[in-house]
Amino acid sequence: MATLLTAVSAVSAAILSLDGVQVVPHVQSTEMQYRRKADFSLGARVELFLRNSSDRPLVLPASAEVRLRGRTPEELLREDAWAWHELPSAWGGDPITLPPGAMTVWKWNGKRADWGTNTQAELEATRPGIGGVERLKVPIESPSAWLSAVTFLGPRSAVQPDSMVLHVVNRTQGTLRLDACRLWLPESNATWRSLLAQAWITGRLERFPADGMIPAGGRGVALVATGPLPLTYAAIELRLVDAGGKPSTLWSHQRVKREAFDISGGWVQEAGGGEGKPLESEAFHKTLRRIHVNTAQIQEQPGYTDRTGPDGLYSRYPLKYFSALTPVGHYDTDAMLPRVHAVEFLGEPQYGGGKPVPPQDCWKAMAPYASTRLPTSLTHSEERVWRFYAGLTDFPHYDAYRVTAPSPDAWAQYDRWGGERIRWGAPLETIGEMTRSLRDLNRPRPIAYWSQGPHHDWNGYGGRKRGSPTPDELRLQAWHALASRITSLYWFNLSVRSLVAFPDLIEPMTRVGREIRMLEEHFLEGDATYHRRVMRDGAPDWDLDVVAGPRGALMVALDLAYVPDPREREFRFGPPRETTFSFPLPAFVGNPVEVFRVDADGTTPVEHRIEGGRVVVRDRVSRVAVYVAAADDGERERIEARRRTLVAEEDGLGFDPGRKPEDLAVLRRLVRKP
Repeated sequence: MATLLTAVSAVSAAILSLDGVQVVPHVQSTEMQYRRKADFSLGARVELFLRNSSDRPLVLPASAEVRLRGRTPEELLREDAWAWHELPSAWGGDPITLPPGAMTVWKWNGKRADWGTNTQAELEATRPGIGGVERLKVPIESPSAWLSAVTFLGPRSAVQPDSMVLHVVNRTQGTLRLDACRLWLPESNATWRSLLAQAWITGRLERFPADGMIPAGGRGVALVATGPLPLTYAAIELRLVDAGGKPSTLWSHQRVKREAFDISGGWVQEAGGGEGKPLESEAFHKTLRRIHVNTAQIQEQPGYTDRTGPDGLYSRYPLKYFSALTPVGHYDTDAMLPRVHAVEFLGEPQYGGGKPVPPQDCWKAMAPYASTRLPTSLTHSEERVWRFYAGLTDFPHYDAYRVTAPSPDAWAQYDRWGGERIRWGAPLETIGEMTRSLRDLNRPRPIAYWSQGPHHDWNGYGGRKRGSPTPDELRLQAWHALASRITSLYWFNLSVRSLVAFPDLIEPMTRVGREIRMLEEHFLEGDATYHRRVMRDGAPDWDLDVVAGPRGALMVALDLAYVPDPREREFRFGPPRETTFSFPLPAFVGNPVEVFRVDADGTTPVEHRIEGGRVVVRDRVSRVAVYVAAADDGERERIEARRRTLVAEEDGLGFDPGRKPEDLAVLRRLVRKP
């Protein structure tokens, strides 16, 4: 008869072994400004990788009493010590059976410093009805090496990924060598909490640098050919070896999903003012396609998604689903999965209509999707508190708009322009600040961002007349997020009413979408490796960012020398100026074979030199400057060929409401009242 745990004593050894701990320290921005003082007592998110080390099955019922520092998870939630947890008492339902050697993962999110890094906890698990206690020491240490990004990749035509990219940060005092990797997978989605070890991968592991040596203070990448993977939860175990031959492992637990850079139009079917049924309009779909939108806040929509024949509207203009996706059984099918972006239905729980939804309640709401193949997502809203919600979903994202829009931060408290305070906008660079915060709190999972687009229903903030961003304000917000590495972008909000209210934003969004499509492999395969703010005469001048991966590095310079126009209440940028940028590259990029500037109009050689692991670029630019340091020959031509294809696809639509008044008039008729 299987038992839960064997008590620790002189005659019986423990059978539940702690094979790994992943600690993700909380971060909190010092740049963001709020009406309420931010709490800088920082906790940590913890994952325990527990293995049945016995030779018999181990049963873990939901009734198993587990305590940490003598407290149950429920007590720790009530005492506000933890934000959420995923220990046995949260599971409910049937017990979990771990075969010999199988692993399960327990998690919690500690709220403040007493559950933060450089602490520890004793875990006690009692055998119900049998007696005896298993005790495990759990170190909650600030990591010296970690997985900063884990991304599953595969062919565009496939739902299942067949490879993964692992980015490693080495903050130890010595060199670490990338040695081997393996996955722990369940027998089926129904048993997703019970993970079985797969074979170690060494020969199908490509290392960057090629010798696999990650220098002290540096970064490395492993590109792993896995073969087709099931869409379920997996533990990722990466083995490193130090200079003395001592092995160590890095861990992560996350859903296997093929990452794709999706661009969403938000609530494209938003009705009102006699808008009718825009999703049944080919003109509207051509507009979204021109902006490179492939996703929307929809699930099945009669009159659109059911038109899937050879000439059907959905067949020609498909949009991925981004909604609650219920009933789940209808969407978790081989036929439907290619249409799915993610599950999202909780709105903005940090607001909750005036009363925040507790993180544990969010976990409970998402729990029914864990045994499915549907990835979950959650909208984060307020950097001051979103660390408490970190790790809850598979693909976290956030929304933050910097002009003429509701926001939790206090815009008038930013002392950004020599003492001038404004209420109609906030520093655009805080988008990058929030992106880095959400990314680091949820690492190594990818993240996404709701970027500010046109919206017909915003007006009157701080005396500003324009109710949406200008083209420059739109472009900078999107690129501040892209430069800190997101893997999907959602425009808020491309309803027909919003597009016709601000048609001058259609072409700027088209250009951003084209640039994303030109560079999406760099975003998907890469990781953010560098950020620096450059000052001039005591004022912000440029933000410099690097996203690096096996193909090389994206190097982005974002113009901070903008000023608020006191009359129009809009942010104004100056003309291009002569500037020299210095971008450090991680050692795994090596010496780039070519360096060039990229934008929606093409690729351009730039004056540059490579010295001491840095690319120094001299250029005349303003607003956004994007450069590529290519690791291999042919990257510039590949990107340029992709651009030409994208432009041909845009032109092939034969519909351009951003530049042709007669096409804009077609969209306007969609919102005209009958």
